[in-house]
Amino acid sequence: MRIDKFLWCVRFYKTRSIAADEIKKNRVSVGGQVVKSSKEVKIGDLLKIRKNQIDYQIKILEIPKSRIGAKLVPLHIQDRTEKEQYEILRLRKMSQDYYRTKGEGRPTKKDRRDLEDFTSDELTLENTDWDFFFSDLEDSNED
Repeated sequence: MRIDKFLWCVRFYKTRSIAADEIKKNRVSVGGQVVKSSKEVKIGDLLKIRKNQIDYQIKILEIPKSRIGAKLVPLHIQDRTEKEQYEILRLRKMSQDYYRTKGEGRPTKKDRRDLEDFTSDELTLENTDWDFFFSDLEDSNED
């Protein structure tokens, strides 16, 4: 099976064209050598994939006939990625949360409506209320 199709079948990439683009960018190697999309992979090959600034290493256990479900992926590949790589990924996720935590930032429509309801209840004054307000000021100025 072609390497781009294999990476798509085992759900490493969302589409086959994305897998092919990543292979063209020399982010995928088989046995330490950079390959083309047309490279045929076989059982026992060791793939090194650079994705999200992490170096993944997987060993092919079985070749699927077509795209498989996520639960079946461990039957077809063995993850040999170093634990330090996953630690790097975890640290990157934590650092991204530092800048913007969930619920902060731009308000949603619901937040906007709640704010409008809150402010409109307090600031709603009828014309008579304004007249009353200014009449008190005029009375105090006349004294």
